Amino acid sequence: MENMCENKKIKIGIIGCGGIANGKHMPSLSKISQVEMAAFCDIKKEKAEKAAKEFGTEGAKVYEDYKELLKDKSIDVIHVCTPNRSHSFITVDALKAGKHVMCEKPMAKTTEEARKMLEAAKRTGKKLTIGYQNRFRGDSKYLHGVCENGELGEIYYAKAHAIRRRAVPTWGVFLNEFEQGGGPLIDIGTHALDLTLWMMDNYKPKYVVGNIYHKLGGKENAANAWGPWDPAKFTVEDSAFGFITMENGATIVLESSWAINSLDVGEAQTSLCGTEGGADMAEGLRINGEKFSRLYETKVDLNAGGVAFYDGDSEDPAELEARQWVQCILENKEPIVKPEQALVVTQILEAIYESAKRGEPVYLNN
Repeated sequence: MENMCENKKIKIGIIGCGGIANGKHMPSLSKISQVEMAAFCDIKKEKAEKAAKEFGTEGAKVYEDYKELLKDKSIDVIHVCTPNRSHSFITVDALKAGKHVMCEKPMAKTTEEARKMLEAAKRTGKKLTIGYQNRFRGDSKYLHGVCENGELGEIYYAKAHAIRRRAVPTWGVFLNEFEQGGGPLIDIGTHALDLTLWMMDNYKPKYVVGNIYHKLGGKENAANAWGPWDPAKFTVEDSAFGFITMENGATIVLESSWAINSLDVGEAQTSLCGTEGGADMAEGLRINGEKFSRLYETKVDLNAGGVAFYDGDSEDPAELEARQWVQCILENKEPIVKPEQALVVTQILEAIYESAKRGEPVYLNN
């Protein structure tokens, strides 16, 4: 992939220089020779300055106001790495300014906001993708191939898993409902749901039943992977669950939590049940089914290697995501994560929250 359009460089602007930009986007982009990170923006200017110093090209510009960055005609691509509340309007403005956009997940807080993003991409003809890097894991890619090949048959039941026992993110604005739109459901449940819909190739939900819980977030000095949280600031749910019925009758159960008394944990995983076979990611990638009147179970070895152009599961999914995105721009191809797909994820998540609030099913008109 490093040989693609080798002489061409694309200039990228980063809007939002916090945790996800520093932990995922900027390190991944820095490994791609066709990329120059030429502009950085954050409402806290010192964060943008630090990012520019560490990841920027010589003479990289720093901004506090993203609209000023968008005026720079030399910038080809924008990465939106801000809290969920601002995903939509920053993305729309960037597309209107003639930039391609990679927006961090979830696409938006609401379906209406997500639709505005999709409409802007279609209207401007610019590329838009959403940061669902778990599609680029070795197990995800292999399983997607199995599903595309029809080896599981019709997938009529699935579970989307995003359960942490005690891992509440205590930094940034993760606990702020206004900024984020929710807690674990919109933060990590979104990854599990995206994987599940992608495997099923089913983006037509009919109705949703949801429940959300605020059971453990009020605890003082709670055990937690990142230290105790402040109960007064924990304004989002600590667990959320959804029962999704698709138009073709298929069922998806979505489970998400940052804090729950369970040892049955797993994050960004899916379990699939089809007419010809099943699959799960609970203990590595396992495929099961029936052949010659016998049940079978296969654990897939994703680290076999031995092929010159493929090193098993050795590459980081975030880097693979970034490389694929850059290739799409340089070669004018469609991104693997399409905004139409990400919109349906947002639509379902919003319906789970709405169903929980109303205490009744929410029907979706597609």
